[in-house]
Amino acid sequence: MAERLAVAVLISGRGSNLEALVEYKRKADPAYEVVFVASNVPEARGLVLARRFGIKTWSRSHTGMERAEFDRLVDAELKRHGVEVVALAGYMRLLSPQFIQAWEGRILNIHPSLLPEYKGLDTHQRALLSGEVYAGCSVHIVTTELDDGPVIAQAQVKIRPRDTAETLAERVLAEEHQLYPAALDAFCRALIEGNSGTELSLEAP
Repeated sequence: MAERLAVAVLISGRGSNLEALVEYKRKADPAYEVVFVASNVPEARGLVLARRFGIKTWSRSHTGMERAEFDRLVDAELKRHGVEVVALAGYMRLLSPQFIQAWEGRILNIHPSLLPEYKGLDTHQRALLSGEVYAGCSVHIVTTELDDGPVIAQAQVKIRPRDTAETLAERVLAEEHQLYPAALDAFCRALIEGNSGTELSLEAP
């Protein structure tokens, strides 16, 4: 593919979805290239992974900083690296409204539930306690309301009788690794073609 959008991945932890996003090019010709990885946790293992892939990284602890102040630093780094789309992958920090508005329609997130159900944290335990038949994951466009933006892709995982939050999380994460790269690819392709990407509705790969 001739045109690819420059993507930054924001992480706070081990970077397993980051790895899936980068490795996707081994089996496809995606409309994106991960060019930058940023983290609010300087010791995040995902930063080491990014450097192994040859991707430029930036990190700084957000401790003691106002959310908008920290996000201004992130925004400056994204612009400095020519980023066009932002992918949140285990980024455990709420973004400021100012940041979201500056990148409106160009931030994706992967959330471990079938949105609009179970926004926020502890999604797997909440699904189990509610007696759900299915759990899963959703890729959505980020808006100023938590986990409330348009959903562009979902994958279901059937809940087993003996599931715990941990066993369910493991199977959902495996689905995330399949879903997120395909969704980001389709989203970037839509942007390249001049569409907003908000009308995407993808089947799980």
